[in-house]
Amino acid sequence: MFSFLGIYVLERDTAVYSGSVIDVFARLGVSEEAVRSTLTRMVKRNLLARHRQGKKVYFGLTPHATEVLDDGRRHVWETGAINRDWDGTWTLVGFSLPGSERSTRHDLRSQLIWSGFGLLQGGLWIAPGTKDVESVLAALGLGDNVTVLQARAFRPTESADLVRKAFDTDQIAERYRAFLDRWDTAHPLPSAADDLARQLLLHTDWLQLVRQDPRLPAEHLPADWPAIRAETLFHTLARRYEPTAAKLAAAVLDELPLRP
Repeated sequence: MFSFLGIYVLERDTAVYSGSVIDVFARLGVSEEAVRSTLTRMVKRNLLARHRQGKKVYFGLTPHATEVLDDGRRHVWETGAINRDWDGTWTLVGFSLPGSERSTRHDLRSQLIWSGFGLLQGGLWIAPGTKDVESVLAALGLGDNVTVLQARAFRPTESADLVRKAFDTDQIAERYRAFLDRWDTAHPLPSAADDLARQLLLHTDWLQLVRQDPRLPAEHLPADWPAIRAETLFHTLARRYEPTAAKLAAAVLDELPLRP
């Protein structure tokens, strides 16, 4: 759903009719009930807003959803999967929250992982480069329980050791290899309904990859790091599917223009 909204609703100042969203997701084998349930949950979570025209219900993005989708777009199209410009610095986050704050602790950990942090040791998370931790803390209402620092590795500590200790590079590489196994063929996903379905599945697979990738310094990764080939493949296929998918979406989607 985030892939769909990011491609066909973000920056378009429009809302889409629920029935046409159902038609799009039918191409992916998703049931009407599942789509309606997802739309309802997203309204409750302040990600979508309902707009009525006659008997039809349209769904548009909230400011919160726009923020989330913009962040995803930057991860996919601007940040990229390969960190070739690392300046040698690390952002460190340490926190200690009481047991009663289990939910908040879980949310903070999730946000740190999304921001590229890995757990170095008990309560201490690190990420390469400068990270905007302040916005993460503000969204969760944290401050006093968290310490944020920027540092460089000094001997006997080596940055390569930090990468090895805080991040499971084998698991990261395996996820990229799984992406390549699925998409690096002459005719990817032949069972998919059409290029609109392939486009949404491709973007979803790639977004899940980059969301879990801390973008570790290229100098501390193998020369054959699979993210390099996977990123090239994603861009190639995204360009291939876009024209046909856009035509199919235009024919299916019932849109309601939104004005300030």
